[in-house]
Amino acid sequence: MPILNAIVHRIEKPADAPARLLPAQSPLPLSDALDALQEGLNKAYHGKGKAWGRFADEGSEQASPFASELADYMAERLDFATLSRTFAERLTALLDAHLSVSGDLVMLDTRFGDARFLTLALLHHREGFAVDEHLALVPAHQLNLAQMSLAARLDLAQWQAGGSRQYLSWVRDRGGKALSEGFAALLGAEESIDASGETRTLLKAFSDYVEQENLPEEASREKTDTLIDYASDQASRGEPVTLEELSELLDEQQPKAFYDHIRNADYGLSPEIPPDRRTLNQFKRFTGRAGGVSISFDSHLLGSSVEYDETQDRLIIKQVPKQLKEQLKGKN
Repeated sequence: MPILNAIVHRIEKPADAPARLLPAQSPLPLSDALDALQEGLNKAYHGKGKAWGRFADEGSEQASPFASELADYMAERLDFATLSRTFAERLTALLDAHLSVSGDLVMLDTRFGDARFLTLALLHHREGFAVDEHLALVPAHQLNLAQMSLAARLDLAQWQAGGSRQYLSWVRDRGGKALSEGFAALLGAEESIDASGETRTLLKAFSDYVEQENLPEEASREKTDTLIDYASDQASRGEPVTLEELSELLDEQQPKAFYDHIRNADYGLSPEIPPDRRTLNQFKRFTGRAGGVSISFDSHLLGSSVEYDETQDRLIIKQVPKQLKEQLKGKN
């Protein structure tokens, strides 16, 4: 992913003094080390739980100067160093109120094909070791990519094109609500997509589709694996699940079948869904076969449509599939 601009500003937080900004005067030169940092930063960011949304409308209470400053940068009315330094100044005040440790604000402007992204993250340091030219072991400060409590990623192309509600994402730090909310306010971010809820709805739609089609167990398992593999791969790359593309992958002979099922049943899903990795990891199918009885159901149905009574070793199915119900009635 080619780097168009990159910069690092340091925010120091002494023990008994206000936080202070040590700004860089110009962007970083391109280097292999910068490429490696960008790759590691993207990988770490995609593994975090995130909120998804957009910039609040100008004039609203949630609006921030950042969106207009970014527009000036894109129009080449503002240079990258000034854009990032202005944001870093606001971030310094936020950190002074909520954090007691120093950190480096990394901001990257990158291009990937026709897409263009702005990524920013506050990274803290950890103690490590290095080997110098004399093969001696020496202490070294390292950027801790795993400790990323504040970070955001903006799809610049989607933002400028308009019409999208999910071109902006930011890390949702569950351990520091006030800090996380303050960071979203600096961005002027307005949450408009519930990634976890959208992913759960997608999985529910898929379960209904499999049941409706009355697929054999092997075919059902193959389609489940296809969905999870595709959605997980999109999550690892920070890209949304596209319903039409997923539908084509699930059934090459009827590439619109799953997409039409979603639209006809009106699940309220957006054409593109930001996949939630935690929700995907929880999705699996319980299967079992014994004594002429074969049972298979999706894990999220346990506790709702399906209940397991461990004390009496009973499985209770509350919503019997229509085709099975008709077969049972015919035996009476």
